[in-house]
Parts: sequence; C-alpha cells; structure tokens
Amino acid sequence: MTDGGMIKGGYLGNILHIGLTEKKFWLEEVSEDFALKYIGGRGFGAKIVMDNLHEGMDPLGPENILVIAPGVLSGLYVPAAGKTSFVSISPLTGIYADSNMGGMFGVEIRQAGYDALVIHGRAPEFSYIWIDDDQVQIRDASKYRGKMSTSTERELKEDLQDEEIKVATIGPAGENLVRFACVNSEWSRNAGRTGMGAILGSKNIKAIAVRGTKDLPTYDLDKLVKISDRAYETLNGHPMMKFWQEEGLMSVIDYANTLGIIPTRNFSDAHFEYADRINGEVMTSRYKIGDSACYSCPMACGNICLVKSGKYAGTVTEGPEYESAAMLGSNVGINDFSAVLRGNYLCDELGMDTISSGSLVATVIEGYERGLLSLEDVDGIALSWGDDSSIMMLLEKIANREGIGDVLAEGAKGVIEKFPHLEPLISHVKGMDQSAYDGRVGVTMALAYSTSDIGAHHARAWTIAKELEVGANWTLEEKIDLVIYHQTVRPLFDMLGVCRLPWIELGFDENTYAEFYTAATGVEVTLDDLLEKSKNIYNLTRAINMRMGVTRTDDHPPERTFNDPIKTGPHAGEHMDRNLFEQLLEIYYQRRGWDKDGRPSEEQLHECGVL
Repeated sequence: MTDGGMIKGGYLGNILHIGLTEKKFWLEEVSEDFALKYIGGRGFGAKIVMDNLHEGMDPLGPENILVIAPGVLSGLYVPAAGKTSFVSISPLTGIYADSNMGGMFGVEIRQAGYDALVIHGRAPEFSYIWIDDDQVQIRDASKYRGKMSTSTERELKEDLQDEEIKVATIGPAGENLVRFACVNSEWSRNAGRTGMGAILGSKNIKAIAVRGTKDLPTYDLDKLVKISDRAYETLNGHPMMKFWQEEGLMSVIDYANTLGIIPTRNFSDAHFEYADRINGEVMTSRYKIGDSACYSCPMACGNICLVKSGKYAGTVTEGPEYESAAMLGSNVGINDFSAVLRGNYLCDELGMDTISSGSLVATVIEGYERGLLSLEDVDGIALSWGDDSSIMMLLEKIANREGIGDVLAEGAKGVIEKFPHLEPLISHVKGMDQSAYDGRVGVTMALAYSTSDIGAHHARAWTIAKELEVGANWTLEEKIDLVIYHQTVRPLFDMLGVCRLPWIELGFDENTYAEFYTAATGVEVTLDDLLEKSKNIYNLTRAINMRMGVTRTDDHPPERTFNDPIKTGPHAGEHMDRNLFEQLLEIYYQRRGWDKDGRPSEEQLHECGVL
C-alpha cells in the first residue's frame, strides 16, 4: 500500500498467496482502492473468490481457492476483535461460502504481516503450511495423518517448539472430505458450516501454523484506546454481562423452548419436553469448570465443561453453545447433557459442523422410525430418538465415511440423491442444513434462511427474537427491512474482524465501529458509509451464486416449513403460509433493488466490482 493516500493505518498492505502445487509463494500489494471498497475479512475474500471463479469448477478440485482473511480491526484494542473469515466455493452447497472463526488465529496472521492468505492448488504430499513472519514453508504432515484436531494442534506446537504459535487444523472428517468438515483452532474455535475443512483436505493440507511478531499499524492509537475504554466500560456495565459470562449462548435453550422455536426430533416439532435437562442451568450447576474467551472479548461466552461420571466420564470440551446443544440434543431426542457434551466433543475432535451433523443424523433416525429406511440401510443399527450410543456411532461413521456415514458425509444434497424419498424430511436451503431456530412461525427467519447467500444459517440474519417480541403490529415491509438490515450489518462485522455478539446480545451501538475504523485507518467514515460497502458485498456474493446456478427457486425455506404444522408448545398447529412467503420474497427483491428473478441491477454489479 503506497504512502500518501487516504489510508494511514490499520492495513498491513500485503496478501500472501500460497501455491501448493509448485510450492510457490508470492505477495500481492493491497491497493488503497481495494481496501476502501472491500474493507477486509469477508469483503476481501468475496472479491478474491469472484476474481478466481471458473465455470463448472469443482469445489474440491485444485482450481478452487481458499481465502483466509482477518478484518482490519482484528488484533487491535477493540472489544471482541478476534474474528477471521474463511472464504471459498463450498463443497456442501456448490455456491459461495464463508465461515467465521474466533480466537487468535486471524490475529496471528496479521501479526505475521498479512491482510489475507490465498491458498491455491493442491500439495503433492500430505502437508502443513508453516508461516513464520516472512518465511513460508510447505512441510511434511504424514505423522499427523488421521489424528484428531486438538492432538494435531498440540503436537505441532511441540514439534515447532513454540506454545505461542497459532494453529488451524482439520480432523479426520476433513481428510476424508466430509462436505461439512470444519477447520478447528484453539480447542473449539471452528470455521464451520460450509465445509472449509474439506477444502483443506482436498488440498492435502492438514494444518496451518503461524507465528507473527510484528506490530499492527494504527493511525491514532490514543483515540482508539479512548474509544475502546469507553466501549469496555459500557459492555461491562450491562446488566446481562454477568449472566452471559456464566451461561453464554446456552441460555438460549430455555429462551427458544419458551418461544416454541427449538428444533425437536428433526424439526418435526418446535418444543422439547426435556429442555430443562440440557439447558444452561444444568451446564453451570453440574458440568462447567471454567470460562474461555476469544481475543479481547469481555463476554467470555465459551464454557469449559467436564463430564464427571457415567459412561462419558472424562469427556472435557469447550462448549456447547446453543446451536450445538440443540442440534445434538433436542433435534436428535437426547435429554442427557453428558451425551450432548460427548457429541459436541466428537464433532470438534473429528472436525465436523455440529449443525449439519445433528440435522443429518436426525434425518436418518426419522427415516428409519417411519419405515423409509431399512435396517440394512442404516448398517443394522436400530435407530431411535435419544439413543445416544447409536448417535455417537453415527457421528464417527460420518467422519470415517463408513456405511451410512458415507452417504451422510455428502451432506443434504448427497442424502437426497441417494434417498430421494427423504427429501421432505431434510430441512435445508441451497444444500445447507437449517440452523436451530424453527422458521414456521417467524416469517423473517424463514425469509432470512431462504435469501442467505450461503444457505440456511442463522448468523446471516437472526431476526426471530425481534419478530416474536414485537408481535403482529408491524408491516411486511418493516419485517423485510429488518432482514435486509441484519444481512447488511452482519457482513460488516465480518469485514472488520469483530464478533457480532456485543451488538446483538448486549445492544452495543454499531455506530461505534465506524469510530474504531476511523481511529485505526485514518479514514473518516460514518456507519452508513460502511454499511454501503457491506451492501455491495451482499450483491457481490449474490452475483457469484447466480453464476453458480442459483435462481429464485432456490430462495425458499424447507418444505417442512409449509407442509408440517408444529405439534406442541405455544405455536401448536401453526406453519408458514406459502402465498405469504411468495409475497415476502417479491417485496424483498424489490427493496434490494434486484429484478423479479433476484438478479442485482447492472449498476449494483458495477458498484460491487463484478462488471
């Protein structure tokens, strides 16, 4: 990045390209125009993926790239500034994808001197990448083949003789190209959902280890410190802060069950009669032994839990949070918190997304119970709701691609291809399994899932709480605007490299992030300025998806949302009206400025850098 422009700090000015096939490494200078337009993190990744897109590209082929991009605030003295984005074309969905990881891995990349890493090709041998500031090597990883995520990280640190390096690794699921395999770091920080672990596996890469020793450039450090001191004071003074530090996201179990939106027995219901056995209170009173936090985050919402007795005694893991507890608990009928912990542990160690794992396991349980799958189809395992032993067995079968696990490892699309009659039972959008919030009673959540650029993921727009709290006294346009605002502000957090939880859970003022950006870079911006950049990224990822074959027909919630009324709880008998949804989608496209098929305008495509 040249001197004399608008940008005076924040950016390192370099993107490191790693060519695995020929073991070549090169630096690309980050131009000021590029930085100002795409901000960082998810924004950098989306543009780089677009520029490397090939028609008919196999997501697991060497032509697919993987971008790892922290945000411009990652590693600075800013609350919860430890986020980094993994961006590519997903092997699960076949469309645009990004996964977000907390912790310290992205911070270390920036301290090594890079705004992003771009991984190309495929290593000839099973390898790991070692980045030591300016030195980059591809090293033999044969001794780590088949090892679990945390043991790989621990052994790499021992072998490199540095406990302070940061490591991102894949487990057996990633090596075996499970299409929803994760990238794991620092025990249970995961880039999950979209199959980034499978992409690393396809590139013959077991891990990436980074050591960074450089200072991060900041335009006005004194100003940044003052703003952040005020921010920490505000967050620490919030009346819910102590509760969040105690339970973290596990508090959502009771909340979702009371609202009647918790996934229950493969989304066949939305109220779990045993929720009080797998909730935050059970965790804190019987299992929790410590807290953990991502870089610079006062919320410390990670829970370290230990199973002290029973058949899973000795299981220790960081987690679960709500999504994992619901998808590996109520959604598969488990009402024993120690079994939930075991499922979470297995998914982390094997390197698999907990949401997709819980969804697909629940699908085959329901399929077997309803006589749609034979005993032979499920490897002779007499599946039933809540049978934790068989559920743990299925998780291991998926990671190792054994028997029915080989089918489930292909994700929702693969299961439908093998067993077309199971399609009505699989809650997915664009091939991604739905997150742990039922969409039958919340039209904003159904719309958010349907129009998400990566598939049915709650982190794209978590609108259900406000919709159900406000009730019926607001217009369709207001509901749609809420979805669009979430789909605009949330990418901004990923572009900046900060966590969304202070905003969504503690009401932290998002305008402050413009102040952070200005202090870090020297570029005077308002929140509206940054949100315009974020809108462009959503148009950019929409353009990528349309090139990959996405059409209006893909922007719909799971059929179960329309066809299967909720059975019990406060919303018993309710389901989504199909005509109402079509009306919502029409208005959504209009308010986005897209045409009737969901295509951004030429002006929008030009603005986001596609044309």
